[in-house]
Amino acid sequence: MFKWQGAAGICMNEKKEVLMVLQAAPGEEKKWTVPSGTMEDGETFEQCCIREFYEETGFTVRIVDKVQNKNGVISEYGISYYVEYFLVEIESGEIKIQDPDEFIHEIAWKPIEELSELSLAYPEDVEIIQTVFSSK
Repeated sequence: MFKWQGAAGICMNEKKEVLMVLQAAPGEEKKWTVPSGTMEDGETFEQCCIREFYEETGFTVRIVDKVQNKNGVISEYGISYYVEYFLVEIESGEIKIQDPDEFIHEIAWKPIEELSELSLAYPEDVEIIQTVFSSK
């Protein structure tokens, strides 16, 4: 079984919105998610989160706190996964799609109360995001 590891960043603004990206590989349906991606060799989960956030949004962020992890198995593809979620704050930059994989199609601030209405890549992330928002 292939073991996949990655990190995700949750960033909220003063309007109680979360920064989301609309992503899809060629031929896939476009779905919303928080910026996230695969760990590279030698990276920590924190480094992965910061790099992926920059690649997918154009923002340099700093880690505020680790908020959650998620793991499981996608048996149909023979993949086990482990993702660490971090609360992040923007330090600099501007919204800019610069994903080297070209999977990002849009970047937008989304109100927390509208997340369940979006077509989400990982619907279970709504609960994680709501937990982060409720603690702030």
